Amino acid sequence: MFKQLKINLPFIEALQHMPKYAKFLKDLLKSKDRLGELSNVPLSGGCSAVILNKLPEKLTDPGIFTIPSFGDLMPTRMTLSLADRTVKCPCGIVENLLVKVDKFVFPVDFMILDMEADESVPIILGRPFLCLEYVCGADLVVERCEEGVEMVDESVSVISEVLEIDELREESKKPSVESPPILELKVLPSHLEYAFLGEDSTLPVVISSRLSEEEKSKLLCVLKVYKSAIAWRLSNIQGISPAYCTHRILIEDEYKPVVQPQRRLNPNMQEVVKKEVLKLMDAGLIYPISDSSWVSPTQVVPKKGGMTVITNEKNELIPSRTVTGWRVCIDYRKLNDATRKDHFPLPFIDQMLERLAGQRFYCFLDSFSGYFQIRIASEDQERTTFTCPYGTYAYRRMPFGLCNAPATFQRCMVAIFQDMIESSMEIFMDDFSVYGGLFDHCLVNLERMLKRCVETKLMLNWEKCHFMVTEGIVLGHKISRAGIEVDQAKIETISKLPPPSSVRSIRSFLGHAGFYRRFIKDFSKITRPMTHLLEKDTPFVFDEECMKAFEFLKEKPVSAPILVAHDWSLPFELMCDASDQAVRAVLGQRREKHFHPIYHASKTLNDAQENYTTTEKEFLAVVFTFDKFRSYFVLSKTTVFTDHSALRFLFAKKDAKSHLIRWILLFSEFDIEIKDKKGAENVAADHLSQLEDSERSEIREEEIGSLTK
Repeated sequence: MFKQLKINLPFIEALQHMPKYAKFLKDLLKSKDRLGELSNVPLSGGCSAVILNKLPEKLTDPGIFTIPSFGDLMPTRMTLSLADRTVKCPCGIVENLLVKVDKFVFPVDFMILDMEADESVPIILGRPFLCLEYVCGADLVVERCEEGVEMVDESVSVISEVLEIDELREESKKPSVESPPILELKVLPSHLEYAFLGEDSTLPVVISSRLSEEEKSKLLCVLKVYKSAIAWRLSNIQGISPAYCTHRILIEDEYKPVVQPQRRLNPNMQEVVKKEVLKLMDAGLIYPISDSSWVSPTQVVPKKGGMTVITNEKNELIPSRTVTGWRVCIDYRKLNDATRKDHFPLPFIDQMLERLAGQRFYCFLDSFSGYFQIRIASEDQERTTFTCPYGTYAYRRMPFGLCNAPATFQRCMVAIFQDMIESSMEIFMDDFSVYGGLFDHCLVNLERMLKRCVETKLMLNWEKCHFMVTEGIVLGHKISRAGIEVDQAKIETISKLPPPSSVRSIRSFLGHAGFYRRFIKDFSKITRPMTHLLEKDTPFVFDEECMKAFEFLKEKPVSAPILVAHDWSLPFELMCDASDQAVRAVLGQRREKHFHPIYHASKTLNDAQENYTTTEKEFLAVVFTFDKFRSYFVLSKTTVFTDHSALRFLFAKKDAKSHLIRWILLFSEFDIEIKDKKGAENVAADHLSQLEDSERSEIREEEIGSLTK
């Protein structure tokens, strides 16, 4: 109804009712809205999206279209600032071009920008609808020429000639999966070998050498179907869709921006930085920027490559990842201090390893420059600006060094694989572990995972992916069907450490050795001489007792036992013991009458606890263990073995000390049974030093006196 309503007004009254149009007409007549020759015009996000080819494709057929010619352009030195802070220079300006909006015609000046064609859509004029719709032809209209050119169906044969242009031939040489790179193949351990997904031994992948020919054929068939999920170089990564994850950098209100100067680098490191900047620029991961309020310096650190084998001092071949290059990192400590922290949780390593252990087949996968596959929000990119001898640059993708980068990446991976985690695969940051009890089951899980990678454009690193192996290294532990073992490469590192010469070096050594404390019996008691030096106001005297503990800890992991994964259908067994300085325990399960250890734990006593009676110390050992392994014991049957028979009376005693009564109440939520045995016969008692290998030690049930709680 309102479209048919017409109101006739004099032109002067119309201007009075439309003051904005009146101002526009006044500026147009006086030429006050013209831009200066050296002006810098900031463009909105919508305009930037048009220039950067980020608009959604319009899949409609416009029919026959017109290509007008506007003559020569007026030269200009104007610049355009896009939303992502890049700068573009127009080719020229077209003035007084008539634009019709509904029934009104306005003279408008247009800035002409030369844009690159979309390489992923090889079509005329970059119009996506032309590759889906049948276009009969087009009218080419030229102002200065009376003749016209009309394209008809028969002219399609001309395309074969156009495809032979040198520029297009150069485009075909750009990196892609079809033009495989030349890669250096390192020596692999005996249980691994190379296979190739491309012709002429190209596109290598690492698979198990113990597979049958039929299993290899099935595996390679799946990998060839989903080879687009594997990257062989940086240019292959496309970036995960923002629908799954976009990294944000939120600054706390009380912090002000910090601009830091660049740091000095020697010529060798400068060359490393130069190559890295050029590589990231070519891949489109960074861009030059000049006006950021946050600037951070660069740092160069060693970088490890894929798996290879090295020879140790005992002439043994040890699988290891050697340093193959240098990684350019940014020191974002100032920015991280001001960033609002993201508290997305990471999985518990020990629980994840226990879920992985006991399987027959594994696929250990790693993302290709995983952080670089996640985009940074446009408004936050300038905060990633770094300075180097070659300028200042900002990241489009998430770099290393940001405090919230691990949480963002873990959240993204959980969002992508949320229905597969803990059922067919495990994820810790960019380390993916796909497993299966049978080859076919593992292959189905792998195919499902690769399909998801293709759908989300998540790329895997060919060199760090090991397919269908029976064992492998996960987070510093060797995982296999037998259980969880220590990584021999890390043991080699610990064994070569020099004696500590300061409090700081003691903390460093205890951090290395403590990584495998679940494998070491009496860890707290062994390290007590060194931990004593960490106490306040204690003089640093690394005496013979400390040296003895140091040498013992260097050799102990070499003979560490294999820890099995727990079975929730079986009851747990707990062996506890206490001494004057420490309490310790072994958690395990009995399978076919053999005790299999799952976890070793120990704790030194403080000054107050050292004054406890023997009974209280023995009870404290049980309390400490149930607090340590509470997640195992809830809703599970647990048997506690101890060599102190007096513990059985504490559960029935009503007038004990207050802290003993409080401890007894802690056990009310557990289903426990206490069995005592003489110290000489208890395999876990007497400092747990008599606990033998699970296949050689056995507690005979007829020798155990049973007491219920």
